[in-house]
Amino acid sequence: MRAGDRAAFDEMVRAYEPPILKLVQRYVRVSEDAKDVAQRTFVRVFEHLDSYRGDSRFRTWLYRVAVNAAIDHARGAHHERSVPLEDDAAFTNSLGTDRLVAAEVWRKVNARLADLPARQRLVVELRFFHDLSFDEIGAIVDSTEDAAKANYHHGVKRLRSLLGPPK
Repeated sequence: MRAGDRAAFDEMVRAYEPPILKLVQRYVRVSEDAKDVAQRTFVRVFEHLDSYRGDSRFRTWLYRVAVNAAIDHARGAHHERSVPLEDDAAFTNSLGTDRLVAAEVWRKVNARLADLPARQRLVVELRFFHDLSFDEIGAIVDSTEDAAKANYHHGVKRLRSLLGPPK
């Protein structure tokens, strides 16, 4: 793909488009805008493939480009973020809920994610919604693996306190 193999790039886009769009939608509320930001992500990746040094996994680098594009868009457009309800299973383990109450917890978490500090919010979202390793998350947020773990721990702890005790 580094040599500009268009077929390899097209295959990469097909493989990563769904998770990149899902990631971008956490920052960009309007569906059409999210699609545009995801597309811009792939354009940036294509234009800057030569800058990928291989220090981290390609997926990590791609997610970092997507997060930066989404944050840039959100800063410029000032849109409120939204979390789709179909991902409620992501919360069952981390927040200690069962599947029956996950949808209600999801709504509450969606409302409270914005209350987390930016880095904690990003780390929690990358772990909950994209199941990335802490090593990958650290590379995306430009921190160590241990710092990513600490941000995740504090973010989940804060979410739990914001949500209150389970009923």
